Formats: sequence, structure tokens, C-alpha cells
Amino acid sequence: MDFTPFIRDIPDFPKPGILFKDITPLLADPEAFQASIDALTLKFATARIDAIAAAEARGFLFAAPLALALKKPLVPLRKPGKLPYRTYSLKYDLEYGQAELHMHVDGIAEGNRVLMVDDLLATGGTMQAGCKLVERAGGVIVACAFLVELGFLNGRDKLEGYDVFSLVTY
Repeated sequence: MDFTPFIRDIPDFPKPGILFKDITPLLADPEAFQASIDALTLKFATARIDAIAAAEARGFLFAAPLALALKKPLVPLRKPGKLPYRTYSLKYDLEYGQAELHMHVDGIAEGNRVLMVDDLLATGGTMQAGCKLVERAGGVIVACAFLVELGFLNGRDKLEGYDVFSLVTY
């Protein structure tokens, strides 16, 4: 399925000069949303995966149904103060400041093979941080999967050494 008709452009959001790729039309169309999950499921159906990890919030939208389809545990990567148990944490730089991700210490076991999922690959900073956090816990990154990739932002550069898969690339 061609997913591009379900991704609309919003100019000057969240600030002037940015062309935002809005995935809510895809989420609003059950057939298109299901087809995106089916495509990701097909891509990774034969991969050796022990868990699926995703950073909040939109990554959860694709990681959760994918985890169910592949019958794998879902490991949420969240902002500080959002997880109730002991966590690993990682601070990382963004183009506009700093951010931080946390993961429960029992979310990934040593040697677990992990598929990382997010809705969009832009500059790659959040996914790179998520990969480092999972690796700090002893996990091995199988691949990084996205619905949309903004190729012109070169996010793959920050994910060098990882297998990167996107359903749509701009």
C-alpha cells in the first residue's frame, strides 16, 4: 500500500520554516493503519527478536500493535518520572536542548535482541539515544523501524551501524 496519501503536510508547524509530516490521517483510517502494521510485521516476521522498544509517545502507536502481531514484549522508553520502577536513564542532546529517556531495569535482559520502533526518523537523536539505552541494559539492536523517514535530515547518519527500515521516505 502507498501510505503517502495518508500523511499530510502541515507548513510552519511547530515553528516557521518546518514542514510537519502529520500521520493522524493514517491513524484515522483503520485500513491504512492496519496495512502499516501488517507491512512492519511482514518485514520482521522472521527476524530473531526478543522484544520491541519504543520511545514515547507516537512510537507507542506503532510498537504496541507490532508487538502484539509478533507476540513479543513491549518495552516503553519514557521521559523522566513516568515509569514507576527502577530505571536506566540516558540524557541526550537535541537540536533545541536536552532530553532524557528512561527504561525499567528489567525491561531488557542481557543479550535480548530488540527491535526499535518509532513513527518518524528525522535527525535520529531520539532513536540513537533509545538504542544506547537498550545497549546499556545489555540488549542487542536488531533494527530500527519507522513509518516515515525524512531522508533530507540525514537521521540515518546517527544510526550508522544499525539496520534502518522505513515504510515511507521523503
